[in-house]
Amino acid sequence: MDLKLKDKTALVTGATAGIGLAIAKRLAQEGAAVAITGRQAGKLEAAVRQIRAAAPGAMVDAVSADLGTARGAAQLTEQLHDTDILVNNLGFYEAKPFAEITDDDWFRMIELNVMSGIRLSRHYFPRMLARNWGRVIFISSEVGAFTPPDMVHYGVSKSAQLAVARGLAELTKGSDVTVNSVLPAATRSEGIVEYLRQTAPRPGMTDAEIEAHFFKTHRPSSLLARMIEADEIAAMVALLASPLGAASNGAAVRVEGGSYRSIL
Repeated sequence: MDLKLKDKTALVTGATAGIGLAIAKRLAQEGAAVAITGRQAGKLEAAVRQIRAAAPGAMVDAVSADLGTARGAAQLTEQLHDTDILVNNLGFYEAKPFAEITDDDWFRMIELNVMSGIRLSRHYFPRMLARNWGRVIFISSEVGAFTPPDMVHYGVSKSAQLAVARGLAELTKGSDVTVNSVLPAATRSEGIVEYLRQTAPRPGMTDAEIEAHFFKTHRPSSLLARMIEADEIAAMVALLASPLGAASNGAAVRVEGGSYRSIL
């Protein structure tokens, strides 16, 4: 299927690994000119090589910036003044008992997971409206819909993304600009594998056994009953970024394997 992205530009934040890198690869494969961000030059260079290997001939740019700060966001927008597609993927998660989550923990979570996307959207979104075409996509999480008790601050940050996305979508009425959120569940990466290892009930378990135990014990509602692959998230993001995805606007699109038990 031709997603009609060959004349589009895309910015994917936090794209040196995991979901962000998979999204950047997929958009490049569809013909978009892609810019990615990260804080470490070595990881950015490696990600650019991977994207070009996956999409030979693709136009790929990398911007080193700490988007967890207002200064970093300003540095990025000064270098990349415009984009057709903004994918706010940057973020982190951690598990911590609620009573041990300090003010600094809360501020860091909100600054990186929420404010990074707000600052970039504040710059790029009005420009999309002015030219009557654009896509803003927030990579939220299933925990934006139901928050685990050991990740309350993370859940709040992901719920906030849903609210920002829906509010921005309300400003697009009658235009060809859309704003959506994507809600993945546990997606395979080095970080999530290490996190799952912490849930192992006994030493010596294989990663496959740990994954099966996690879904049986901690995510029994998952219909997929396995971790999602980053490429599966990227496929949905590419569709929402495409002109073919124009009818989805203001939506919280679930790519979480059916773990959230709701028909809406």
